[in-house]
Amino acid sequence: METFIKPYLWLIFLIYLGIVLVLPTYRVWKQTGVNPLTFGATDSAHDYAGRVFKVLLGLLLGTVLVYCFTDWYGWLSPIAWLERPLIAAAGIWLMGLSLVWIMVAQYHMKQSWRIGIDDEHHTPLITSGIFAYSRNPVFLGMLVGIGGLFLLLPNAVTFCLFGVSYVVMQLQVRLEEAFLEGQHGQAYQAYQH
Repeated sequence: METFIKPYLWLIFLIYLGIVLVLPTYRVWKQTGVNPLTFGATDSAHDYAGRVFKVLLGLLLGTVLVYCFTDWYGWLSPIAWLERPLIAAAGIWLMGLSLVWIMVAQYHMKQSWRIGIDDEHHTPLITSGIFAYSRNPVFLGMLVGIGGLFLLLPNAVTFCLFGVSYVVMQLQVRLEEAFLEGQHGQAYQAYQH
């Protein structure tokens, strides 16, 4: 499995990011004229989370590139199961599952999809489709994808990035839930229960 995936993992990861981040951002911007990237440069918790997300994304990409193109992977403290093909296959499967899950969530959000909190444009509350089962399906999909990458590239860095991603996503979820409750009031409170 490792021999087959190693030369292509960087490309697979970039395609994954393109489908999850670039294409929906472009689609929403083209359809609405609104930039769905809402993180700014202030000292707010929201913008801080955005900066941390960018660093995490860069570290994930850097880890993939180190694995694919250098002999430095040993410096990332790899975990011994790297040679086990079933665990690597489970990682690939989870990454694929997360990609489909995120794409479905973004489809259900349509023009409401944002990266961060958009307090300038009122968007409808999405409660149907995949949102009937999860209030935060994109974050869930992202976490499953990072978990899949950890299974595929088990090392200290991907393990720590999974943990830090979970914490930052929980912070962002709290911020978004407070925002949505303020914007949608009782409708959002009913949706939470």
